[in-house]
This record gives sequence, structure tokens and C-alpha cells, in this order.
Amino acid sequence: MDQLRQLEGVERVTLTGVDEEPTRDVLHVHRDDHASRGPREHMGGRRGDRMHFHRARIAEVTPPLYDSLVEHETVSIISELNDVNGQMLGRLEVVIRFDYLLENIGTAGWWQSHRAFLVDSTGKVLVCTDPDRHQLGENNDPLELATLKAIQEETSGTILGQGHPPDEVGGFYRLEEADWSVIMVARGAEILAPIARFRSYYIATGFLFILLILLLIRWVTGRTVSSIRDVSSAAENVAQGDYSASLQVKTQDEVGQLIRNFNTMVSQLQERMKLKEALGLAMEVQQSLLPRKAPEIAGFDIAGKSIYCDETGGDYYDFIEFSDVDKEHIGIAVGDVAGHGIAPALLMTSVRAFLRSRVLMQPGDLAEAITDVNRLLCIDTYETGNFMTLFFVVLDPGNGEVRWVRAGHEPAMVYDPSTDSFSELYGDGIALGVDETWAFEENRQELWSDSQIALIGTDGVWESENPQGEGFGKKRLREIIRKHKHQTSQEIVHAITEALANHRQAAPQQDDITMVVIKKS
Repeated sequence: MDQLRQLEGVERVTLTGVDEEPTRDVLHVHRDDHASRGPREHMGGRRGDRMHFHRARIAEVTPPLYDSLVEHETVSIISELNDVNGQMLGRLEVVIRFDYLLENIGTAGWWQSHRAFLVDSTGKVLVCTDPDRHQLGENNDPLELATLKAIQEETSGTILGQGHPPDEVGGFYRLEEADWSVIMVARGAEILAPIARFRSYYIATGFLFILLILLLIRWVTGRTVSSIRDVSSAAENVAQGDYSASLQVKTQDEVGQLIRNFNTMVSQLQERMKLKEALGLAMEVQQSLLPRKAPEIAGFDIAGKSIYCDETGGDYYDFIEFSDVDKEHIGIAVGDVAGHGIAPALLMTSVRAFLRSRVLMQPGDLAEAITDVNRLLCIDTYETGNFMTLFFVVLDPGNGEVRWVRAGHEPAMVYDPSTDSFSELYGDGIALGVDETWAFEENRQELWSDSQIALIGTDGVWESENPQGEGFGKKRLREIIRKHKHQTSQEIVHAITEALANHRQAAPQQDDITMVVIKKS
């Protein structure tokens, strides 16, 4: 106790026995009157009071407990004295001046430069930079009121005042040794200055970064637009027929790939245009092989037409005029090569040449002529497997008969207006180019009577489809013939082709269309 008394800032020391009366358990040691008192006064009380502590061994002094109530500007630090059995013998209380505890705080820079408080849990101001303050929030300051509420719920935290940025910022921290909280309030501009600087730097850096990105985008976009403009200009030249343009590939990105593809496309398009020109020439050649006008033979009105779905096709019709010593007659051929395009067109020209050469240059009946043509064609189609159907008919007014050979083709359709009935010219035979040993047969019947109409066509006529997939059909074809029976052969051909176009509507033509109309006048 004497050693405690000597410490600076100690106001008094009190030793209290656990079983003593409150009026007798206080032992005072005062710094201010220690020199004037004797040893008995320093210890206080009777000798029996002190013997209570002398008879026992003090084995433990508990850590000090702080009294949060500040009275007369002092703070009490209390420790319990226990014996070897852990039983409390008494309590030692040391009273320290409060101003001594705060002596170093008052000289701290943060205490002098900011508004600061030391308060208890109720908000009572223990010490403050403003000496006239007694209670936190007594001036109805919103920041102090919010801080008072916060210290009762949290051990530490930060409270922002009003405004943006806030005018003031408060921070609080609850001490571990006592139920007190240290509060400091500073100007928001000063506290948030680092954040404000960071925000300014961040905004400036972000603005520069965005500006750099925009410049980069503009540069890349400019290159892209320039490249696309070059492609557009080159495409316009190609559309006008200039295929010499070849763009330079400057990048390896998508634009560079576009330019490479464009150059490839132009090269291939140039080749296709050359092929188209060749096809156009082939079409002209093939069209020149078709009859330019119908033959004129007494008692007959004849008309024919071929409509190819491509530049060239495999359909064929021909009028072959030949004479014997005693009579005149005409041959009419209608053929259909499987498929359409270049290959069928070449096969069609071969059959035309074979047929004309055999019929006009060598003797024999129709069956022998078609058999020889088939044998010659099989030599060419042996490895390819191509074939052609053919219907060849000869009008022989001198003998008053009609002779025909049917080589796998659809039978000719014959309409008799007098009976309003249809018949067909049948006959056995396979397509040309399939079997070189096949022997064809010639069919005969009497020459048609006046006003009878015969139609020889390819399957492209009745198999034409509309957008719904519905075929034109032979029934519609018969109705058109019946409806236009009083018109010329050319008018009947025109009526049929117009009806086919109306039936297809927007659907593309899928096959070649060929027909020959023969009307007995």
C-alpha cells in the first residue's frame, strides 16, 4: 500500500476486509497527510483489523477493474485479494486522478486538431475538446445523435454526416479496459481527401482510357470501312463486267478473310461467266438444230415447240422431209433424254444426227431405221448408261396411212372432235441406248380424218408442278385440246404453254417441255 501511495496520480488507497463492517473496513492512505501521521495512523483502525490479513497468505491479486463512474474527477481501480484456496479476503481500491489519465491525450495532435470526446455507455462526456460539453448529442447535432446510438450497439465504427461529400465524419472506438468510447469528429473534406484524390485520378485515368479506346475503335473502324469501301467498289466493277480487280489483303482478321474470299469469288465468277458464255453458245447451237418453221404438207397443220429449263436441254423434236419416186411423206420425231443440261444436249444432237443420216441416206422401213439408230447410240452410251426415249411417226398421205415406232416414249395422244374422244398410238419398244440387240417394230393405221388432232409431247408437259407440288396432268391437257379444237396447231401449242405457266406460278420449271401438235385439215 505504501508503494501504491508513492505512485504519481494516486489519490488514495483503500483496503477493505470481506467480513468487516462498512464503517470499519476502510483504510485510508493520503498522499497529502502522510508525512504528518505515524505508522499506526497510516495503517488505520485497531490492531485486530490488521491481524485479519496477517493471519492468511495472499496468493492471488486479480486484474484491476475500472469503475466507469467518474466522481470528483477520479477513477477507481479495484483488485480482489484471494487466499491459497481462492477465497476472497478483501478488496484493494486505488483511486487515480482522472486528469492524470488524460494527461497524454490532451497533448496528442489529433486531440488538438479535431473535435474529440471520451464518453461512457450512456453518452456522458467524461472529457471533451469543448470544456462546456456534458452529454453527447445535447446540441441535437445529427452526427452526434447517430454516434450515440451507434456506440450503444457497436464497439467501433464510422458515421457520415450530411452532405455529399459529408461536412463531417465521426469515428468511435470502445475501450477494452473500461466501458468508455473514444469519439473523434473531423471535417469530411479533410478525412475524405485521399478518396477524393483517388476519385479524381480514377476519373481522369478512366477518361483517358476511354478516349484511347475510342481513338483505337475509330482507327480500326476506319481501316475496316476503307476495306469494305474497296470491296464495294470492286463489286460494282464486277457487276459491270470488269473481273480484273484483285484487292490487296492487308490484315489477317475477318476483313482480310473477307477480301480473300472476295478475290476467290471474283475468280470463280469469271470462270462461271466464261462457262455461261459457252453455255449460251451451246444453246444457240442446239436451238439452231431445232426446226425453224413447221413443214408445209397438204392436208396437215403442224406446229412444235421446246422450252428448256436450263440453257441447254435433252428434249428434241424434228421434222424430216423426204421423198420416194412415187410419193411424198414427212417424218416427225419427238425425243426426251434422261436429265437436262449439257450432257443430255450432247446426246440429243447425236441421236438427231444418227436419225437424219439413217432415214435420209439408207433404205429400209421405220423399224429398221430406229433399230440401226439404237445400235449406234449404244456404242456411245455403253459406259455412261445414258438413254433417250423417242416417238417417230411418218405421215404418208400418198398411201393414206400413218406409220410410227415407239421407243420407250409416251404414246401420241389423238383427239377426234366428231366423237369427242381421245385415243393413243401405242406400240412396243424400249428406250434408245439401252440394249443394242433390240429389234423395234413398226406400227400402222389409216390416215386420220379431217379435224382430228394428234399431240406428241414429253413428260415435262403433264408433270409440271405448282408451288403446292400438284402436277399439271394429262386431264388438263385433254381439256385444253378439246377447248381449242377449232384453232390452228400453233394456237393450240400457245394455249398449252400459257396454261403450264399459269399452273407453275412462281415455282421453277423442273424439266424440259416439248410438244408437237398435228391437225388434219
